[in-house]
Amino acid sequence: MSAAPETETVIDRDYPVTPVPQHARKGFFSLMVVLLGFTIFTPTMLAGAALGQSFALNDLLVVILLGSAVLGAYVAVLGWIGARTGLTTVVMARYTLGSRGSKLASILLGGTQIGWYGVVIGTIGELTAQAFGWESFAAKAAVMVVVSALMCATAVYGYRGMYWVSLISTPLILILAFWVMFRSLEEVGGWAGLAAVQPDASMSMPIAVAVTTVVGTFVSAGTQAPNWTRFGRTGRQAVLACVIGFLIGNGLMIFFGAVGAITFGEGDFVLVLFNLGLVGWGLFLLFGNLWKSNADAAYSFGVAGAELFEKPSKTRFVIIGSIIGTVLALFGVNEHLPQYLGLLGTFIPPLGGVIIGDYLARWRRTQMPEGEALPRANWVNLGVYAISCALAWFAGEFGIGIPPIIGVVAALVLSFALARLSPRRPFAG
Repeated sequence: MSAAPETETVIDRDYPVTPVPQHARKGFFSLMVVLLGFTIFTPTMLAGAALGQSFALNDLLVVILLGSAVLGAYVAVLGWIGARTGLTTVVMARYTLGSRGSKLASILLGGTQIGWYGVVIGTIGELTAQAFGWESFAAKAAVMVVVSALMCATAVYGYRGMYWVSLISTPLILILAFWVMFRSLEEVGGWAGLAAVQPDASMSMPIAVAVTTVVGTFVSAGTQAPNWTRFGRTGRQAVLACVIGFLIGNGLMIFFGAVGAITFGEGDFVLVLFNLGLVGWGLFLLFGNLWKSNADAAYSFGVAGAELFEKPSKTRFVIIGSIIGTVLALFGVNEHLPQYLGLLGTFIPPLGGVIIGDYLARWRRTQMPEGEALPRANWVNLGVYAISCALAWFAGEFGIGIPPIIGVVAALVLSFALARLSPRRPFAG
Protein backbone atom coordinates (compact mmCIF):
# COMPACT_ATOMS: atom_id res chain seq x y z
CA MET A 1 0.00 0.00 0.00
CA SER A 2 1.11 3.54 -0.62
CA ALA A 3 2.60 5.21 2.42
CA ALA A 4 1.27 8.53 3.63
CA PRO A 5 3.48 11.53 2.88
CA GLU A 6 5.92 12.36 5.69
CA THR A 7 4.42 15.82 5.98
CA GLU A 8 1.04 14.31 6.86
CA THR A 9 0.87 14.28 10.66
CA VAL A 10 -2.85 13.70 11.18
CA ILE A 11 -3.58 10.43 12.96
CA ASP A 12 -7.11 9.10 12.53
CA ARG A 13 -8.12 6.73 15.32
CA ASP A 14 -10.36 4.90 12.83
CA TYR A 15 -7.36 3.86 10.71
CA PRO A 16 -9.07 4.33 7.32
CA VAL A 17 -6.12 3.19 5.17
CA THR A 18 -4.14 0.95 7.53
CA PRO A 19 -4.99 -2.21 9.49
CA VAL A 20 -6.76 -1.60 12.81
CA PRO A 21 -4.20 -2.50 15.53
CA GLN A 22 -5.15 -5.02 18.19
CA HIS A 23 -5.33 -2.41 20.96
CA ALA A 24 -8.10 -0.59 19.06
CA ARG A 25 -10.23 -3.69 18.46
CA LYS A 26 -13.73 -3.98 19.96
CA GLY A 27 -15.73 -6.79 21.52
CA PHE A 28 -18.68 -8.69 20.08
CA PHE A 29 -21.35 -6.56 21.77
CA SER A 30 -19.94 -3.39 20.27
CA LEU A 31 -19.87 -4.88 16.76
CA MET A 32 -23.41 -6.19 17.11
CA VAL A 33 -24.74 -2.80 18.23
CA VAL A 34 -23.11 -0.97 15.30
CA LEU A 35 -24.25 -3.47 12.67
CA LEU A 36 -27.80 -3.63 14.04
CA GLY A 37 -27.87 0.17 13.96
CA PHE A 38 -26.72 -0.05 10.35
CA THR A 39 -29.49 -2.43 9.23
CA ILE A 40 -32.45 -1.16 11.30
CA PHE A 41 -33.27 1.17 8.42
CA THR A 42 -36.88 2.28 7.84
CA PRO A 43 -36.66 2.65 4.01
CA THR A 44 -36.10 -1.13 3.95
CA MET A 45 -39.75 -1.42 4.98
CA LEU A 46 -40.78 -0.25 1.51
CA ALA A 47 -39.31 -3.44 0.03
CA GLY A 48 -41.27 -5.40 2.62
CA ALA A 49 -44.44 -3.53 1.65
CA ALA A 50 -44.14 -4.80 -1.94
CA LEU A 51 -43.68 -8.37 -0.70
CA GLY A 52 -46.56 -8.13 1.77
CA GLN A 53 -49.01 -7.45 -1.03
CA SER A 54 -47.67 -10.30 -3.15
CA PHE A 55 -47.50 -13.30 -0.81
CA ALA A 56 -49.56 -15.07 1.81
CA LEU A 57 -48.00 -15.10 5.30
CA ASN A 58 -46.29 -18.51 5.10
CA ASP A 59 -44.80 -17.82 1.67
CA LEU A 60 -43.79 -14.36 2.81
CA LEU A 61 -41.83 -15.77 5.75
CA VAL A 62 -40.04 -18.25 3.48
CA VAL A 63 -39.04 -15.47 1.06
CA ILE A 64 -37.76 -13.23 3.87
CA LEU A 65 -35.81 -16.06 5.52
CA LEU A 66 -34.27 -17.23 2.24
CA GLY A 67 -33.32 -13.75 1.08
CA SER A 68 -31.99 -12.74 4.51
CA ALA A 69 -29.96 -15.96 4.75
CA VAL A 70 -28.31 -15.28 1.39
CA LEU A 71 -27.61 -11.67 2.32
CA GLY A 72 -26.37 -12.62 5.79
CA ALA A 73 -24.02 -15.32 4.44
CA TYR A 74 -22.48 -12.96 1.86
CA VAL A 75 -21.95 -10.15 4.35
CA ALA A 76 -20.70 -12.53 7.05
CA VAL A 77 -17.89 -13.79 4.80
CA LEU A 78 -16.85 -10.24 3.94
CA GLY A 79 -17.10 -9.29 7.62
CA TRP A 80 -14.90 -12.25 8.55
CA ILE A 81 -12.26 -11.09 6.08
CA GLY A 82 -12.49 -7.55 7.46
CA ALA A 83 -11.86 -8.74 11.02
CA ARG A 84 -8.93 -10.94 9.97
CA THR A 85 -7.21 -8.26 7.87
CA GLY A 86 -8.27 -5.17 9.83
CA LEU A 87 -8.93 -3.38 6.53
CA THR A 88 -11.84 -1.50 4.94
CA THR A 89 -13.43 -2.83 1.76
CA VAL A 90 -11.77 -0.19 -0.43
CA VAL A 91 -8.30 -0.90 1.00
CA MET A 92 -8.81 -4.65 0.52
CA ALA A 93 -9.58 -3.79 -3.11
CA ARG A 94 -5.95 -2.63 -3.45
CA TYR A 95 -4.81 -6.21 -2.96
CA THR A 96 -7.48 -7.54 -5.31
CA LEU A 97 -7.53 -4.94 -8.11
CA GLY A 98 -4.12 -3.28 -7.69
CA SER A 99 -3.03 0.03 -6.16
CA ARG A 100 -4.59 2.00 -9.04
CA GLY A 101 -7.33 -0.45 -9.92
CA SER A 102 -8.72 -0.03 -6.40
CA LYS A 103 -9.66 3.56 -7.25
CA LEU A 104 -12.59 2.12 -9.19
CA ALA A 105 -13.89 0.57 -5.96
CA SER A 106 -13.42 3.82 -4.02
CA ILE A 107 -15.30 5.86 -6.63
CA LEU A 108 -18.10 3.30 -6.95
CA LEU A 109 -18.62 2.67 -3.23
CA GLY A 110 -17.97 6.22 -2.07
CA GLY A 111 -20.04 7.82 -4.83
CA THR A 112 -22.99 5.52 -4.22
CA GLN A 113 -22.98 6.30 -0.51
CA ILE A 114 -22.89 10.06 -1.17
CA GLY A 115 -25.93 9.61 -3.39
CA TRP A 116 -27.86 7.65 -0.77
CA TYR A 117 -26.82 10.20 1.84
CA GLY A 118 -28.52 12.88 -0.26
CA VAL A 119 -31.62 10.74 -0.72
CA VAL A 120 -32.00 10.26 3.04
CA ILE A 121 -31.41 13.96 3.81
CA GLY A 122 -34.08 14.91 1.28
CA THR A 123 -36.49 12.33 2.69
CA ILE A 124 -36.07 13.70 6.22
CA GLY A 125 -36.75 17.23 5.00
CA GLU A 126 -39.88 16.20 3.11
CA LEU A 127 -41.37 14.04 5.90
CA THR A 128 -40.66 16.63 8.59
CA ALA A 129 -42.34 19.32 6.50
CA GLN A 130 -45.27 16.97 5.93
CA ALA A 131 -45.62 16.29 9.66
CA PHE A 132 -45.73 19.99 10.58
CA GLY A 133 -47.54 21.20 7.49
CA TRP A 134 -44.63 23.37 6.34
CA GLU A 135 -44.79 24.44 2.73
CA SER A 136 -41.84 26.82 2.46
CA PHE A 137 -38.61 25.59 0.93
CA ALA A 138 -36.61 27.46 3.59
CA ALA A 139 -38.11 25.34 6.37
CA LYS A 140 -37.27 22.10 4.57
CA ALA A 141 -33.78 23.36 3.75
CA ALA A 142 -33.11 24.28 7.38
CA VAL A 143 -34.06 20.77 8.53
CA MET A 144 -31.83 19.21 5.86
CA VAL A 145 -28.82 21.32 6.80
CA VAL A 146 -29.18 20.77 10.56
CA VAL A 147 -29.65 17.00 10.38
CA SER A 148 -26.83 16.69 7.85
CA ALA A 149 -24.51 18.52 10.25
CA LEU A 150 -25.43 16.08 13.04
CA MET A 151 -24.83 13.06 10.83
CA CYS A 152 -21.55 14.48 9.54
CA ALA A 153 -20.32 15.13 13.09
CA THR A 154 -21.21 11.57 14.14
CA ALA A 155 -19.28 10.13 11.18
CA VAL A 156 -16.27 12.37 11.86
CA TYR A 157 -16.23 11.08 15.43
CA GLY A 158 -16.00 7.64 13.86
CA TYR A 159 -16.79 4.17 15.15
CA ARG A 160 -17.36 5.44 18.70
CA GLY A 161 -19.90 8.02 17.55
CA MET A 162 -21.91 5.43 15.61
CA TYR A 163 -21.70 2.98 18.50
CA TRP A 164 -23.22 5.41 21.02
CA VAL A 165 -25.94 6.63 18.65
CA SER A 166 -26.84 3.01 17.84
CA LEU A 167 -26.70 1.90 21.48
CA ILE A 168 -29.20 4.57 22.53
CA SER A 169 -31.55 4.71 19.56
CA THR A 170 -31.73 1.15 18.23
CA PRO A 171 -33.46 -0.46 21.26
CA LEU A 172 -35.98 2.39 21.40
CA ILE A 173 -36.66 2.13 17.67
CA LEU A 174 -37.15 -1.64 17.88
CA ILE A 175 -39.56 -1.26 20.80
CA LEU A 176 -41.53 1.33 18.85
CA ALA A 177 -41.52 -0.80 15.69
CA PHE A 178 -42.76 -3.88 17.57
CA TRP A 179 -45.51 -1.76 19.17
CA VAL A 180 -46.66 -0.56 15.75
CA MET A 181 -46.55 -4.14 14.46
CA PHE A 182 -48.80 -5.40 17.27
CA ARG A 183 -51.06 -2.39 16.74
CA SER A 184 -51.23 -3.42 13.09
CA LEU A 185 -52.11 -7.00 14.00
CA GLU A 186 -55.09 -5.71 15.98
CA GLU A 187 -56.44 -4.30 12.73
CA VAL A 188 -56.64 -7.76 11.12
CA GLY A 189 -57.51 -9.95 14.10
CA GLY A 190 -54.08 -11.09 15.19
CA TRP A 191 -51.77 -13.63 13.58
CA ALA A 192 -54.69 -15.78 12.42
CA GLY A 193 -56.23 -12.79 10.69
CA LEU A 194 -52.91 -11.89 9.09
CA ALA A 195 -52.48 -15.46 7.81
CA ALA A 196 -56.00 -15.36 6.35
CA VAL A 197 -55.25 -12.29 4.20
CA GLN A 198 -54.88 -13.32 0.56
CA PRO A 199 -52.27 -11.70 -1.67
CA ASP A 200 -53.30 -9.27 -4.40
CA ALA A 201 -53.26 -11.25 -7.65
CA SER A 202 -52.32 -8.13 -9.60
CA MET A 203 -49.21 -7.77 -7.41
CA SER A 204 -47.96 -11.34 -7.86
CA MET A 205 -44.19 -11.72 -7.95
CA PRO A 206 -41.94 -14.65 -8.89
CA ILE A 207 -39.99 -16.15 -5.98
CA ALA A 208 -36.66 -15.28 -7.63
CA VAL A 209 -37.69 -11.63 -7.95
CA ALA A 210 -38.89 -11.57 -4.34
CA VAL A 211 -35.65 -13.04 -3.01
CA THR A 212 -33.71 -10.55 -5.16
CA THR A 213 -35.75 -7.78 -3.54
CA VAL A 214 -34.74 -8.97 -0.07
CA VAL A 215 -31.09 -9.42 -0.99
CA GLY A 216 -31.04 -6.12 -2.84
CA THR A 217 -32.18 -4.11 0.18
CA PHE A 218 -28.71 -4.13 1.71
CA VAL A 219 -26.34 -6.05 -0.54
CA SER A 220 -24.61 -2.86 -1.72
CA ALA A 221 -24.23 -1.42 1.77
CA GLY A 222 -23.35 -4.88 3.10
CA THR A 223 -20.37 -4.99 0.76
CA GLN A 224 -18.90 -2.30 3.02
CA ALA A 225 -19.45 -4.27 6.25
CA PRO A 226 -15.66 -4.66 6.68
CA ASN A 227 -15.56 -0.91 7.41
CA TRP A 228 -16.90 -1.89 10.85
CA THR A 229 -16.05 -5.56 11.31
CA ARG A 230 -12.33 -4.73 10.95
CA PHE A 231 -12.63 -3.51 14.55
CA GLY A 232 -13.56 -7.04 15.67
CA ARG A 233 -11.10 -9.01 17.77
CA THR A 234 -11.85 -12.28 15.98
CA GLY A 235 -13.37 -13.39 12.72
CA ARG A 236 -15.95 -15.46 14.60
CA GLN A 237 -17.24 -12.38 16.41
CA ALA A 238 -17.54 -10.54 13.10
CA VAL A 239 -19.49 -13.39 11.49
CA LEU A 240 -21.98 -13.60 14.36
CA ALA A 241 -22.44 -9.80 14.45
CA CYS A 242 -23.09 -9.78 10.68
CA VAL A 243 -25.62 -12.61 10.96
CA ILE A 244 -27.51 -10.76 13.70
CA GLY A 245 -27.42 -7.47 11.82
CA PHE A 246 -28.17 -8.62 8.29
CA LEU A 247 -30.23 -11.77 8.80
CA ILE A 248 -32.22 -10.75 11.87
CA GLY A 249 -32.13 -6.93 11.76
CA ASN A 250 -32.71 -6.50 8.04
CA GLY A 251 -35.22 -9.36 7.98
CA LEU A 252 -37.25 -7.75 10.76
CA MET A 253 -37.47 -4.45 8.90
CA ILE A 254 -38.73 -6.20 5.78
CA PHE A 255 -41.32 -8.09 7.83
CA PHE A 256 -42.45 -4.90 9.57
CA GLY A 257 -42.96 -3.25 6.19
CA ALA A 258 -44.97 -6.22 4.93
CA VAL A 259 -47.25 -6.19 7.99
CA GLY A 260 -47.79 -2.44 7.68
CA ALA A 261 -48.72 -2.77 4.00
CA ILE A 262 -51.17 -5.60 4.68
CA THR A 263 -52.93 -3.88 7.58
CA PHE A 264 -52.67 -0.15 6.93
CA GLY A 265 -51.77 -0.04 3.24
CA GLU A 266 -48.53 1.70 4.21
CA GLY A 267 -45.18 -0.02 4.64
CA ASP A 268 -43.27 2.84 6.27
CA PHE A 269 -43.96 2.85 10.02
CA VAL A 270 -43.11 6.55 10.15
CA LEU A 271 -46.14 7.29 7.97
CA VAL A 272 -48.21 4.74 9.90
CA LEU A 273 -47.48 6.70 13.09
CA PHE A 274 -48.36 9.95 11.32
CA ASN A 275 -51.69 8.43 10.25
CA LEU A 276 -52.35 7.29 13.82
CA GLY A 277 -51.83 10.87 14.99
CA LEU A 278 -48.56 10.04 16.75
CA VAL A 279 -46.49 12.67 14.96
CA GLY A 280 -43.92 13.03 17.74
CA TRP A 281 -43.16 9.31 17.84
CA GLY A 282 -43.11 9.24 14.05
CA LEU A 283 -40.47 11.95 13.98
CA PHE A 284 -38.47 10.16 16.67
CA LEU A 285 -38.50 6.98 14.57
CA LEU A 286 -37.53 9.00 11.49
CA PHE A 287 -34.65 10.95 13.02
CA GLY A 288 -33.34 8.23 15.34
CA ASN A 289 -33.26 5.65 12.58
CA LEU A 290 -31.93 7.69 9.68
CA TRP A 291 -29.39 9.58 11.78
CA LYS A 292 -27.35 6.48 12.54
CA SER A 293 -27.85 4.91 9.10
CA ASN A 294 -26.78 8.04 7.26
CA ALA A 295 -23.82 8.53 9.59
CA ASP A 296 -22.72 5.08 8.42
CA ALA A 297 -23.02 6.26 4.82
CA ALA A 298 -20.96 9.37 5.60
CA TYR A 299 -18.32 7.21 7.28
CA SER A 300 -18.19 4.95 4.22
CA PHE A 301 -17.58 7.73 1.74
CA GLY A 302 -15.06 9.21 4.18
CA VAL A 303 -12.90 6.08 4.21
CA ALA A 304 -13.38 5.68 0.44
CA GLY A 305 -12.08 9.23 -0.05
CA ALA A 306 -9.11 8.55 2.19
CA GLU A 307 -8.20 5.52 0.06
CA LEU A 308 -8.85 7.32 -3.24
CA PHE A 309 -6.52 10.20 -2.40
CA GLU A 310 -4.21 8.10 -0.20
CA LYS A 311 -4.61 10.22 2.94
CA PRO A 312 -4.41 8.85 6.49
CA SER A 313 -7.51 10.73 7.74
CA LYS A 314 -11.14 10.41 6.67
CA THR A 315 -12.34 13.70 8.23
CA ARG A 316 -12.04 16.05 5.26
CA PHE A 317 -13.74 13.53 2.99
CA VAL A 318 -16.63 13.00 5.40
CA ILE A 319 -17.21 16.77 5.48
CA ILE A 320 -16.87 17.27 1.71
CA GLY A 321 -19.11 14.29 0.95
CA SER A 322 -21.75 15.48 3.44
CA ILE A 323 -21.80 18.88 1.78
CA ILE A 324 -22.21 17.31 -1.67
CA GLY A 325 -25.00 15.03 -0.44
CA THR A 326 -26.81 17.94 1.23
CA VAL A 327 -26.58 20.05 -1.94
CA LEU A 328 -28.04 17.14 -3.92
CA ALA A 329 -30.93 16.98 -1.45
CA LEU A 330 -31.53 20.74 -1.58
CA PHE A 331 -31.83 20.54 -5.36
CA GLY A 332 -34.38 17.75 -5.07
CA VAL A 333 -32.16 15.10 -6.58
CA ASN A 334 -33.41 12.65 -3.95
CA GLU A 335 -36.57 12.28 -6.04
CA HIS A 336 -34.61 11.02 -9.04
CA LEU A 337 -31.57 9.20 -7.65
CA PRO A 338 -32.99 5.99 -6.11
CA GLN A 339 -33.52 4.12 -9.40
CA TYR A 340 -30.06 5.09 -10.64
CA LEU A 341 -28.45 4.13 -7.35
CA GLY A 342 -30.40 0.89 -7.38
CA LEU A 343 -28.87 0.12 -10.77
CA LEU A 344 -25.44 0.63 -9.26
CA GLY A 345 -26.40 -2.08 -6.80
CA THR A 346 -25.96 -4.52 -9.66
CA PHE A 347 -22.31 -3.51 -10.00
CA ILE A 348 -21.31 -3.47 -6.32
CA PRO A 349 -21.92 -7.10 -5.18
CA PRO A 350 -19.47 -8.55 -7.78
CA LEU A 351 -16.76 -6.41 -6.17
CA GLY A 352 -17.37 -8.25 -2.92
CA GLY A 353 -17.28 -11.55 -4.78
CA VAL A 354 -13.88 -10.75 -6.34
CA ILE A 355 -12.46 -9.76 -2.95
CA ILE A 356 -13.73 -12.97 -1.32
CA GLY A 357 -12.44 -15.26 -4.07
CA ASP A 358 -9.04 -13.57 -4.31
CA TYR A 359 -8.63 -13.52 -0.52
CA LEU A 360 -9.41 -17.24 -0.15
CA ALA A 361 -6.98 -18.10 -2.94
CA ARG A 362 -4.05 -15.79 -2.19
CA TRP A 363 -4.25 -13.94 1.13
CA ARG A 364 -5.87 -16.20 3.71
CA ARG A 365 -2.55 -17.16 5.32
CA THR A 366 -0.84 -13.77 5.25
CA GLN A 367 -3.93 -11.53 5.80
CA MET A 368 -3.03 -8.84 3.22
CA PRO A 369 0.07 -7.60 5.06
CA GLU A 370 0.82 -3.89 5.25
CA GLY A 371 3.64 -2.80 2.96
CA GLU A 372 3.10 -5.62 0.47
CA ALA A 373 4.37 -4.79 -3.04
CA LEU A 374 1.24 -4.53 -5.18
CA PRO A 375 0.75 -4.19 -8.94
CA ARG A 376 -0.77 -0.96 -10.23
CA ALA A 377 -3.58 -2.97 -11.81
CA ASN A 378 -4.58 -6.61 -11.53
CA TRP A 379 -6.07 -6.87 -15.00
CA VAL A 380 -7.37 -10.40 -14.58
CA ASN A 381 -9.41 -9.52 -11.50
CA LEU A 382 -10.60 -6.32 -13.15
CA GLY A 383 -11.72 -8.46 -16.08
CA VAL A 384 -13.46 -10.90 -13.74
CA TYR A 385 -15.26 -7.99 -12.12
CA ALA A 386 -16.43 -6.64 -15.51
CA ILE A 387 -17.66 -10.07 -16.67
CA SER A 388 -19.50 -10.69 -13.40
CA CYS A 389 -21.21 -7.29 -13.60
CA ALA A 390 -22.30 -8.08 -17.16
CA LEU A 391 -23.71 -11.44 -16.09
CA ALA A 392 -25.65 -9.83 -13.21
CA TRP A 393 -26.99 -7.10 -15.48
CA PHE A 394 -28.14 -9.55 -18.17
CA ALA A 395 -29.73 -11.75 -15.51
CA GLY A 396 -31.75 -8.78 -14.32
CA GLU A 397 -32.72 -7.69 -17.82
CA PHE A 398 -33.96 -11.14 -18.85
CA GLY A 399 -35.36 -12.25 -15.50
CA ILE A 400 -32.89 -15.11 -15.01
CA GLY A 401 -32.22 -16.21 -11.44
CA ILE A 402 -31.23 -13.75 -8.73
CA PRO A 403 -28.92 -11.08 -10.24
CA PRO A 404 -26.96 -10.08 -7.09
CA ILE A 405 -26.24 -13.72 -6.30
CA ILE A 406 -25.23 -14.46 -9.90
CA GLY A 407 -22.81 -11.52 -9.83
CA VAL A 408 -21.27 -12.51 -6.49
CA VAL A 409 -20.92 -16.22 -7.26
CA ALA A 410 -19.47 -15.62 -10.74
CA ALA A 411 -16.92 -13.15 -9.36
CA LEU A 412 -15.98 -15.40 -6.44
CA VAL A 413 -15.54 -18.57 -8.51
CA LEU A 414 -13.64 -16.91 -11.38
CA SER A 415 -11.31 -14.88 -9.18
CA PHE A 416 -10.55 -17.89 -6.97
CA ALA A 417 -9.88 -20.20 -9.91
CA LEU A 418 -7.69 -17.74 -11.80
CA ALA A 419 -5.72 -16.76 -8.70
CA ARG A 420 -4.99 -20.42 -8.02
CA LEU A 421 -3.59 -20.79 -11.52
CA SER A 422 -1.28 -17.79 -11.26
CA PRO A 423 1.67 -16.53 -9.17
CA ARG A 424 0.95 -14.65 -5.97
CA ARG A 425 1.79 -11.21 -7.44
CA PRO A 426 0.37 -11.51 -10.96
CA PHE A 427 -0.64 -9.19 -13.73
CA ALA A 428 1.27 -5.99 -12.87
CA GLY A 429 0.07 -3.01 -14.82
